[in-house]
Amino acid sequence: MRKIVIIGGGAVGLSLAYHLTKTAAASVTLLERGSLTSGTSWHAAGIVGPLRATPNATRLAMYAGELFPKLEAESGLSTGYRRTGGYWLARDPARMDELHRIAALGRHFGLHPTLTGPEDVNVRGLDLTGVIGAMAVEEDANVNPVDLCMAYARLAKAQGAQIREGARVDRILTEGSRVTGVLLADGEVIEADQVALCAGAWSKRLADPLGVALPLQAVEHMYVVTEAMPLMPHPFPVLRDLDRGIYIKGDAGKLVIGGFEPDAKCWDAFGPSGDRPFLELPEDWEQFTPFMEAALALIPGLADVGIQHFMNGPESFTTDTRMLLGEAPTVDGLYVAAGMNSVGVMSSAGVGRVLADWMLAGHAPMDLWETDIARADPLAAAAAHVETRMQEAVADAFALHWPFKQPKAGRGLRKSALHDEWQAAGAVFGLTAGWERGLWYAQTPSEQSLPLSTGAQPWYPIAVREAAQMATGVVLLDLTPFGKFDIAGPDALPFLQQITTANMDVAPGRATYTLLLNAQGGIEGDVTVRRAADHFRLVSGAATRWRDMAWLRRRAHGFDVAITDATESESVIGVMGAGSRALLAGLSPDDWQDFAFSTAREVVIAGRSCLAQRVSFVGELGWELYIPNAAAPAVFRALRAAGAAPMGHHALDACRIEKGFRHMGHDLGQDISALEAGLGFTIDWSKDFIGKAALEAQRKEGLRRRLVLFDLPDHPLVLHDEPIWDSGRVVGLTTSGARGARTGRTLALGLIEIAPGETPQATATRQFTIEIAEKHYAALALSRPPFDPSGERMKA
Repeated sequence: MRKIVIIGGGAVGLSLAYHLTKTAAASVTLLERGSLTSGTSWHAAGIVGPLRATPNATRLAMYAGELFPKLEAESGLSTGYRRTGGYWLARDPARMDELHRIAALGRHFGLHPTLTGPEDVNVRGLDLTGVIGAMAVEEDANVNPVDLCMAYARLAKAQGAQIREGARVDRILTEGSRVTGVLLADGEVIEADQVALCAGAWSKRLADPLGVALPLQAVEHMYVVTEAMPLMPHPFPVLRDLDRGIYIKGDAGKLVIGGFEPDAKCWDAFGPSGDRPFLELPEDWEQFTPFMEAALALIPGLADVGIQHFMNGPESFTTDTRMLLGEAPTVDGLYVAAGMNSVGVMSSAGVGRVLADWMLAGHAPMDLWETDIARADPLAAAAAHVETRMQEAVADAFALHWPFKQPKAGRGLRKSALHDEWQAAGAVFGLTAGWERGLWYAQTPSEQSLPLSTGAQPWYPIAVREAAQMATGVVLLDLTPFGKFDIAGPDALPFLQQITTANMDVAPGRATYTLLLNAQGGIEGDVTVRRAADHFRLVSGAATRWRDMAWLRRRAHGFDVAITDATESESVIGVMGAGSRALLAGLSPDDWQDFAFSTAREVVIAGRSCLAQRVSFVGELGWELYIPNAAAPAVFRALRAAGAAPMGHHALDACRIEKGFRHMGHDLGQDISALEAGLGFTIDWSKDFIGKAALEAQRKEGLRRRLVLFDLPDHPLVLHDEPIWDSGRVVGLTTSGARGARTGRTLALGLIEIAPGETPQATATRQFTIEIAEKHYAALALSRPPFDPSGERMKA
């Protein structure tokens, strides 16, 4: 039986202990440095909100409504769980668009959100001046955090867990890249096969020595509890006045009023007060007054009610306001569940279940990429960066999630060697996995700063202008953030043959698009692999760099290979468009005519050596140039002087969807198979590879789902996760969307249910609509991409 140690006795750690011991598959020891709940769980507000902004976040959150009542029955202890219902209030028309989108998603998952006007917010005593609408969620609820934790603890103990209070962990022990146990402050060593770090704000001290990046920061987080209010409705629904950043809930005849602070005050979890259990920080009315004023405006009767208690306690937030969950990329067997962004008590149910399943099975039970710790850039965990991000990360919990909104605090984390060149060309930068990257290129001062919109995007005409250059000319794309990995050694070929779907035994210079799969046939990565004379170069997406490195390293056990991350050693420029061959030939002595698609070779451009690889994510003739950083500016300037114009990331995305090209992390993920994604052409069935057995079984049984490209002639703003309808029911969700820069068509990819044996042509005859902000738009399923479906332009 495997031995598992959990560090942290709050709601998340206790839930994990409960779920791990339910199957008796492991020996579980939970270590709490003080008393159970004494970190942050004890002062949590206890709001349970099952409806979140994304499908998987909603799945995680909804489990609380199922589990918390069961815990009472199983443990004999009350958790204080009670449905109260709730209202999400909106004062901005753009907020209503957001609520309409979230409501549609919630109904797909069996929740019951309804959109109303302010006149239907049925709570006595509210002044709804300025409120233009609301979303009512009947499943909103409350729970008592301490009582919940005691129920978790009683059941975990009854199921065999050992829970030790007053057990301070000094460090996590490793051997090589594998966790072996923990060392306690008193010198005791506890051996373990797996360790789960669930210590909230205190997790960072144990993670840092291991090189595990945790971009989280403890801040002062506040709420007040009023005196009793005899005329208060009972139960009192949860109120979220989103545009003023506050929440209000009932608590035994009183009200709890809290908010999500802009420019939150950072707190040192390892300072003089960091070891105090059940810590309360000093009252800070200067920080809290805007929230109190907002509450008084919403509930004028509060002016006649006193404040019984001001609660100021530490809470950990992450730099992107998403939790950190999963196996640490650099340490095998070390799992993390931290950075809960003030929803740890509510999230404890879902997090405990999925992390237990992950630890016992060795893989995530669902696609958890949005919360996966492997997304974290090590630079993002630096103290200066996380403190800077807290200027807006805490407030982001309630901030309006504008489409394509970019963060302002903590910018400039990663800049390529060509950053100044792109900037001089007019780049309006956005973030790609921490990298500064041009979203579009301004030609006038007015284009430098464009308004946010929930409808037609003001940058779209610029994207059209940029993409139009490719019809006869040349554009330059910033592709430097690509993950780049060199794989060398005697076993490089057999290793790659095992992990990829395509045949890697090709001639040097061949560049092959292929997939990395899990044992279930789901997609862990879509990559391009180039064979060189003595090694292979694997190129993946920017956002998955750290996850991809961990995935490769773990699957290389038993192979004599060396894997090197070369991401930051080279700049990458995409040179795309009908004129790209002629332009490059004019700057190079090499032969660009006899240069086949999906091949690569060493070339000289403007007197500098680089690697040219002929592939294209925009569907046009073009090359990717891999250039040593020192030489990159000279090559860039030569390309610009020859007439090439920059093209931004928005235009790139608008071009890739016209080709039906899939995007990892949106259209592709571990829960969709290579066949469902329409990428069967990447598979060499004559060789063995991870996931082949699952794909063969799926091929034999027939597909039940398929990723489909849709055309929406009415041009709504398509983002992702919008319900797709057919014959009166939801048959899937969109995965990504954009308006094509060359065709002008609004397109969306979506994963839908199909009948066994249903062909793409048959799918195209079905009558689909896509629900966007609770309006239905006709959606035509396309059997071929609308731009250059035969690929003649790209392969010319």
